[in-house]
Amino acid sequence: MRLPSGVVTVLAVVLNTGVGLAASPPSQASSTPPLKLPPGVSATLWRLAVPPGSEPTPEKVALGEKLFREKRLSADNTVACMTCHEPELGFTDGKALSEGIRQQKVTRNSPTVLNALFNATQFWDGRAGTLEDQAKLPILNPREMGMPDEASVVKKVRAIPEYAAEFQKVFGREVNYDDLAAAIAAFERMQFSGSARFDKFITGDAKALTASEKNGWALFNGKARCNSCHAGNAVSPLFSDQKFHNIGVAAHKQDFVTLARKGVQVVRTGDEKQIDELALQTEFSELGRFLVTKQENDVGSFKTPTLRNVGITGPYMHDGSLTTLWDVMDHYNKGGVANPFLDGGMQRLGLTEPEIDDVVAFLFTLTDTKFDKLNKEQLAKQRARKNTRPERDTAVALGKKGNLGDLAPNPDLSVKNPADLGIYGDVTPVTTTKQQ
Repeated sequence: MRLPSGVVTVLAVVLNTGVGLAASPPSQASSTPPLKLPPGVSATLWRLAVPPGSEPTPEKVALGEKLFREKRLSADNTVACMTCHEPELGFTDGKALSEGIRQQKVTRNSPTVLNALFNATQFWDGRAGTLEDQAKLPILNPREMGMPDEASVVKKVRAIPEYAAEFQKVFGREVNYDDLAAAIAAFERMQFSGSARFDKFITGDAKALTASEKNGWALFNGKARCNSCHAGNAVSPLFSDQKFHNIGVAAHKQDFVTLARKGVQVVRTGDEKQIDELALQTEFSELGRFLVTKQENDVGSFKTPTLRNVGITGPYMHDGSLTTLWDVMDHYNKGGVANPFLDGGMQRLGLTEPEIDDVVAFLFTLTDTKFDKLNKEQLAKQRARKNTRPERDTAVALGKKGNLGDLAPNPDLSVKNPADLGIYGDVTPVTTTKQQ
């Protein structure tokens, strides 16, 4: 088994969902959460995720949203943060690889901003520690927004009268780069999401999911082994372990051993600007977390993304190489793609086609209800591609060739079905109603 690669959010004792765990009294320095939080976001989680002094006040959020949508933050006035994180598309751009100024493609897929405030680190490789750090880098990256340096950004924004006035109003001083990033981060901290059909089901509405979706939830926690990295429970309502794993996606394209040797000579540990440019512009992008740590066990590792809203945030993986959730399930079903740095938890799953259908059906229940229309549209589009399956290898998945381990245990659902249990797996049934 590979050693864990670093940053893990300390959530295990504090992500109170309102059931089964008692929240610790907040300290006087704790951030005050919004009055209304969805079922999948607890007040304790909010207080942990928002550092004192970084609270998203209405004025700061309004300025941040304006900057988030502002194309004048780019070198040629054509690209804004929103270009790659469109709110109506679940804060993604729907593209495999994002595009910056002059239609330059980067080498990574745009992750959603939804729930990014809860991430232990930002970007696929965790190269930024906070939302403020994350907000600064795309503006300066040559392939994204292309501004030459921080001073140029500040000069440009100060010359826009409306911003000069608003920064004085919100921050009480002239425009500076730290405040600009703080405003954008404040807006992003309000983009939390935790009101999906799954949340209705897990908090007591047994009819919120169909029989297929319930079976998908059972498989998610059993034979499909999704919960190894994407556990959804009282201590992990985001469906992510916040760790970094090599699951073999990048192995389609690279000889990792040779690339890692080259990377050791090139990467300057701690050089934020260099790492950002290597991540988005070069072949070294495929080294993932290794760019940040230069640790061999991080070669080809990328952060486990949240599964909330996964139905509307494709294409999938760090490089957008998997078009549908059926493709994602096919990738995992065969145990990924072998490479010397493959995570030790990767192994064949042996899922049948109906089982894959059920897991995919469940994954679409994790989308916030405010995106219901888009979720249905994306499900229809993905289902239409169901017969185009480039990642599918049924023989390997079922153990008829290769040697990728034994199957995970498959519980007898007639005895105990995880889908009939209570809050995120509590042993007390949610309701006396049996599975529909």
